[in-house]
Amino acid sequence: MKAVCWLGIEKMSVETVPDPEIINPRDAIVRITSTAICGSDLHLYNGYVPTMEQGDIMGHEFMGEVVEVGPGVNKEKLKIGDRVVVPFTIACGNCFFCKHQLWSCCDNSNPNYWIAEKMMGYSPSGLFGYTHMMGGYAGGQAQFARVPFADVGPLKIPSGIPDDKVLFLSDIFPTGYFGALNCDIKPGDTVAIWGCGPVGQFAIRSAFMLGAERVIAIDRFRYRLQQAEQGGAETINYEEVDSVLGTLKEMTSNIGPDSCMDAVGMEAHGKGLTYLLDKAKQAVKVETDRPLVLRECIQACRKGGTVSVPGVYAGFDDMIPLGAFMNKGLTLKTGQTHMMRFMGDLFQRIQNDEIDPSFVISHRVPIDRAPEMYKIFRDKQDRCTKVVLDPWTNGHAA
Repeated sequence: MKAVCWLGIEKMSVETVPDPEIINPRDAIVRITSTAICGSDLHLYNGYVPTMEQGDIMGHEFMGEVVEVGPGVNKEKLKIGDRVVVPFTIACGNCFFCKHQLWSCCDNSNPNYWIAEKMMGYSPSGLFGYTHMMGGYAGGQAQFARVPFADVGPLKIPSGIPDDKVLFLSDIFPTGYFGALNCDIKPGDTVAIWGCGPVGQFAIRSAFMLGAERVIAIDRFRYRLQQAEQGGAETINYEEVDSVLGTLKEMTSNIGPDSCMDAVGMEAHGKGLTYLLDKAKQAVKVETDRPLVLRECIQACRKGGTVSVPGVYAGFDDMIPLGAFMNKGLTLKTGQTHMMRFMGDLFQRIQNDEIDPSFVISHRVPIDRAPEMYKIFRDKQDRCTKVVLDPWTNGHAA
């Protein structure tokens, strides 16, 4: 089969690799019909997350048709021929954390848990296509994928609904929604969201779904800010203001947003000495992330407010303003998304025409163009917001 493989920093290649096989009784094999490049894949592309190995298959946003199931799969929940969206987190369904719907903290789905424990104390769940520290699972930027615990995660999709409308239930729509939910939004609240990439766009729309009166979106790319405005947000181009903090104070009568969301994560861009220092420290691996946005969220949030962090962080960071965090009485909520909590409800919102997630797609291309599209997506070229890959179309035409 064809698959997008990681060959090193900024080196992606579409290779012919062996088709996946059933390994465990609760496995299924999915023939992938649509897959996508996620912003968090860029952290791997840029070499900022450890434990990638040459030849690893990328991707964690995919959907398709079940073509084989293991003998242990509950056939009432999943069978050959079912059309499914596969969540990026892998969960067993039986451990303490799964039973408490903390699906991304599953205790049994990361066979390399000991690597994660060294960095984090305890291991989160396994993830598709996202390092050996997170399980070493082959990803979904391919023609087929093996899905462990297949009767737990995949969401069945009726025929007649286009892939484009449901593909993002695999990650970015629930992740944006979870980020907004973690803001603890009350009717009339103002929410500030840093980052107008795909997760930020879904977070904007989710914040309004959850009752926010105002959403203020912060970014530097005009086309992304325009898309945020189309979703109802007020916007700040941080390159055009002296201070994001000062601008937010002016916009909120000097109170501050009720909640602030970091939808950027470990590769935040900014200006000034602190940003340059973060970038230098990250380059020489003295610091794993660039937490510029996290610092701004803590400083900008109103007293007694909430900071939500759906943006991905990998390790250890410097100069976090814990004094402001503690003395202002803030609450911090974060985590990989507990996907199975939200996929069904958000699918209902799609069916009810409350939202069409396909608005975020800017490029639909054959899988052969994936290496090129990684660079275009990373460098924000060609007004690129989201790339969907077709695993079965040949050629290089857009």
